[in-house]
Amino acid sequence: NGLRRAMATFRHNGTIGNFEDKMVGRMIARGYDPDFARNCFNQIKGFGEYGFPESHACAFAHLVYVSAWVKWLYPDVFAACLLNSQPMGFYAPAQIVRDAREHGVEVRHPDVNASDWDATLERRPRRRRHALRLGMRSIDGFKSVWAEAIMRAREAGPFADLDGLRRRAALPPSALDRLAEADACGSLDLTRRQGVWAAKGAAPASSAPLFEAMGLNEADGRPPAALPVLAPSEEVVGDYQTIRLSLKGHPVAFLREQLAQKGALAARDYPARPNGRTVAVGGVVLVRQRPGTAKGVCFMTIEDETGVANLVIWPDVFERFRPVAMGARMVLARGKVQTAEGVTHLVVDHLEDWTPMLGHLVPDNAPGSGHAPARGRHPRDVRVLPGSRDFH
Repeated sequence: NGLRRAMATFRHNGTIGNFEDKMVGRMIARGYDPDFARNCFNQIKGFGEYGFPESHACAFAHLVYVSAWVKWLYPDVFAACLLNSQPMGFYAPAQIVRDAREHGVEVRHPDVNASDWDATLERRPRRRRHALRLGMRSIDGFKSVWAEAIMRAREAGPFADLDGLRRRAALPPSALDRLAEADACGSLDLTRRQGVWAAKGAAPASSAPLFEAMGLNEADGRPPAALPVLAPSEEVVGDYQTIRLSLKGHPVAFLREQLAQKGALAARDYPARPNGRTVAVGGVVLVRQRPGTAKGVCFMTIEDETGVANLVIWPDVFERFRPVAMGARMVLARGKVQTAEGVTHLVVDHLEDWTPMLGHLVPDNAPGSGHAPARGRHPRDVRVLPGSRDFH
C-alpha cells in the first residue's frame, strides 16, 4: 500500500525511492536475478511517471459519466457551469457557447440589467430549457467588484440610462468604458458605438467647482442620432475583442467569398469527401498541440462559421511551414481527407497564413472608423481576434 501511494505522488514527493532497497533486496534474497529485480522496480518507477492508480481511474470514469449525463439532458446547465469555471481546460468560451447553441440552447449577450458576475440561466415561458445569459466575468478586463456593485444597485430596480448606472453603482469611467465596448448596454437603448460615445461623455464622479457653481452639467448627454452604425463585421470583431466570442456571427463568414475563390470547403463539408481526396479548408486557429509522445506530429483545430476541422501536420510539413503552423491566427490548409473509425482529419501538405485577411473585417482601425482599439494600444497593433490555445 505504501508503494502504491508513492507511485501516485512520485513526481511531487519523490518517496518511491524509499521502497527500492526493500523490494529489490528482498527479490534478490528470494533468488531473483539482481538485474531482473532492478528492472522490475524501474518499470514501476516509469509507470509512476504517467500511470494512475485504479481508484483515480474509477473516480475519473464516474466524473465523465455524470458530465455526459448532464450535457445530454441539461446542456444549458452544463455550458453555464463550464463558463463559470473559466479559465480551464481545452476549450475556450467561444467553443463552449457554439456547442451549446448547436444543442438548442439560447445564449444571450451580457447586459447591465440582466447579467450577474457569473453566467446565469433565465426562464423561458413554456420552454423546458433555460436561456443562458453570459455573465460580466466574460468581459475582458471587467472586475468582479464592479459587477457586485451593479448587482447590489440593481436590487432597487433596473437602470434607465448610463448616467443612472454610473451614479447608483458608483462605477469609475474605466468600468463604463468596458461595458460600452462589450455592447453590454443594450437594455439602456444604446448600441455599441452609442454606448462608447456616452461612456466617454459621462459626467465625472466629482464635478469641477467652477462648473458646479455655475450649475453646468459636464455630461455630453445622449449620443447624436446621426451617429453611423457599425458594419456587421465590425460588430463581430468588437465582440471577439471584448468577450472573446460573438453571438452575432463568425469572422470567417465575412471571408467566405475569398475562401471559395481559393477552392476552400466549409468545415462541415470536407468530411463528406472520399477518403484520400485532396481538399482545402480555411478557418481561425483554436488549438495547437504538439505532444512529446507524438514524434513531432502537430495537431491543429481550426474553426469557421459551420464548425471545426481537425488538421494533422506531419514533422516534415511542419518544418516547411513552421512560422505559419506556430503563429498564424487564421490558415488555409490543403491536404488529403483521412477517415478512420468515424473520425475525419485533414492530413496537411500545404499551409497558407491568412491572418492578414482578418484585417479586412475592420476597414480602418483609426479613430473615427467606429472601431474602438484595445485600451492603451495603438490601432495598428490591435489583434483582430484573441490568441489560440497552444499546447507544445
